[in-house]
Formats: sequence, structure tokens, C-alpha cells
Amino acid sequence: MKSYENIADLKPQLGEVIGTSDWIVVDQRRIDMFAECTGDSQWIHVDPERAKSGPFGQPIAHGFLTLSLMSAFMGTAFEIRASTMGVNYGLNKVRFIKPVPVNGRVRGHFKLVGWEPIDNGGAQITTEVSMELEGSDKPVCVAESITRRY
Repeated sequence: MKSYENIADLKPQLGEVIGTSDWIVVDQRRIDMFAECTGDSQWIHVDPERAKSGPFGQPIAHGFLTLSLMSAFMGTAFEIRASTMGVNYGLNKVRFIKPVPVNGRVRGHFKLVGWEPIDNGGAQITTEVSMELEGSDKPVCVAESITRRY
């Protein structure tokens, strides 16, 4: 995990990778729990037997499950020690490039692409998040994440 003392320490890092997360395993239990809480129970995700004869030969994670892991990735990729809190402000340019197979290991790389001061001594931070599947040469998802840090 990369560590920064305060929000302003990120500004000179524009264009650079500011952190890479730990790996997360996307197992069937995680996929099933996501399906249950979102109501998206498509067989390609939750029926391992049927998914064997599907286009990917096994269950795959929901694209939105992969995207939702961004928060967990951020928690292990970098820290801003003097920041008291951060809030999700939105996303830009989300693309699901490749499916995540059941039991795939994924992680996120955070590249700083925007830094703007905001009220209360905070900053709006835009990062390009490239989510990597272990053993793959293509990212599984790429998105711009906008957060506000205070």
C-alpha cells in the first residue's frame, strides 16, 4: 500500500499510478451473495452446472460485482493519513472488457488523472482504475472513479 501524508501530496502525482491493491478472489459464494442482494440471478453467474455449457465454460462474476470491488481495492491500494474521510462522487467511462471467471483473482491499479481543490480543505480526485485478472493480458474493467477526500 502506498501512503501519502495529506491530500495535497497527491497533486504532484498526476499521471502516475498512486497505488495497486491486494488481490481479491471472486468465488462462487461472493457471486451468489451479489446476485441475492441485487436481484440479478442470471444463470451464467449462479448456476455452475448450466454455466459449464455456456459461452465461458464456467460461471462468471457480474460486471457490476467487479466494478463494486473498486471500494475494496481502494482500501488496500493507497492511504492518505491526514484525510478524515472520502466519499464516492461518481464514475466516468466504465468498460467491462473481459469477464471474471469464478475463483479468479482480481486487483486494481489506480492512476491519478485529476486533482481539484474543493470546499472544506478537500480535493476531488479522479483516478483511472484498471482492474486486472491474474494471468490475463487484458484488464477486466477500466473506469474513472471520482472521489471527494476531506
